[in-house]
Amino acid sequence: MANLKKIYEEYCKVGAKANMTSSMWKKLLDDAGLSTKTKVAGGNALDGAEVDMIYTRCKTGNAIKYENFEKALHQAAKAKYGADTPETHAQVVGALILPNLKFATKPQHDAVTNRLTDVANYTGAHRERFDSLTGAGRGLEGRHDIPKDDGYTAAFRQKYDGTYDKRHSAQ
Repeated sequence: MANLKKIYEEYCKVGAKANMTSSMWKKLLDDAGLSTKTKVAGGNALDGAEVDMIYTRCKTGNAIKYENFEKALHQAAKAKYGADTPETHAQVVGALILPNLKFATKPQHDAVTNRLTDVANYTGAHRERFDSLTGAGRGLEGRHDIPKDDGYTAAFRQKYDGTYDKRHSAQ
């Protein structure tokens, strides 16, 4: 049972969720060789519709919680082997493996990536989109010229730098 809990948690981590989503349920069955995407030895292959129906029957909210995970495995055993016996359940559980991440991309940390992502080297309009000191994006301010609605004309703002209120409030 501890191994089953670990497998459940690992598939949840792949989906970056606390509970197993539909895509992670499908991945679990694909990696175990129980669905039609993989070659199946003995029994019927679970097609996409059957996998979805099992997920729908066992989910709570939008995901399968660990309490219902065992129920989902029992239903998968019944769908694949035609009966939910301890032997068929053991075959399904025995086929489960940890997530297969052979095609997952890993982040690059080389000189080329560092050079291309350094905002100090950006020119033209791209330079305006990032803060020159921190490199953080400036959001909408970096993409659009937002007019100042302070009531001053551009010429007055250049000459007095918005000090009209300060100069005339003393009078």
